[in-house]
Amino acid sequence: MNRLKCLCALCLGLVLAGCAHGVGRLLPYESWRLGFLAPNYMEVWIETADAVDIQGHVFRRAMSGVAAIRTPPHFKGGPVGWPANPSWGAGKDVHGADLPRLIYVRWQSLVEPQTYEAYVEIPEVTRQLMIKGEMAYCGARNKWLTDYRNALTIGLAPGGIAKAWIMGPCLPPVEVSRVQGSVVRVGPYDGTSGGEHRPLTETSKAYIEKFGIPYGSW
Repeated sequence: MNRLKCLCALCLGLVLAGCAHGVGRLLPYESWRLGFLAPNYMEVWIETADAVDIQGHVFRRAMSGVAAIRTPPHFKGGPVGWPANPSWGAGKDVHGADLPRLIYVRWQSLVEPQTYEAYVEIPEVTRQLMIKGEMAYCGARNKWLTDYRNALTIGLAPGGIAKAWIMGPCLPPVEVSRVQGSVVRVGPYDGTSGGEHRPLTETSKAYIEKFGIPYGSW
């Protein structure tokens, strides 16, 4: 209930702020994408990811479920740190939304296990970059074209770390922010599962038992 009140209060503030800025902008693309990823073996389950745009519109469960992750066999992949060029992650297009202003995400970190929540604010400078067209060479099409950073990707790591980037199909990623989330005291699924998290796969479980969790690397 406290989280719901907090989100509602934030949304009200965003609506008022949106009114102060006038009418919304026309995006140079149909929609922007919200995606999630996790470090190798550090499995997560996204209970909900809610998006709030600059007009104060709330898109509940804009994304949920698994985040993009690699779990190579025989421990042939390290989870330390974030890649220089992160993938778009597992995600969906947020249709009907203006530019994002806030992302609320609640997720289960299965390797600990622990449930976290975080508020990722998208600053104005980032939104300006999302609608700025840039010339880029697109290898997939073998030509130069005007591209946009219309994908917002959030990495979720043990300890409640959430790190965000924006990127485009042919443009390099730009870091948005790094947020320290907080523990959800009632546990997974808003306390309705009796404290039971989703199960960890055997591959990730074996990695954790052998190498542990590299806290502080994200």
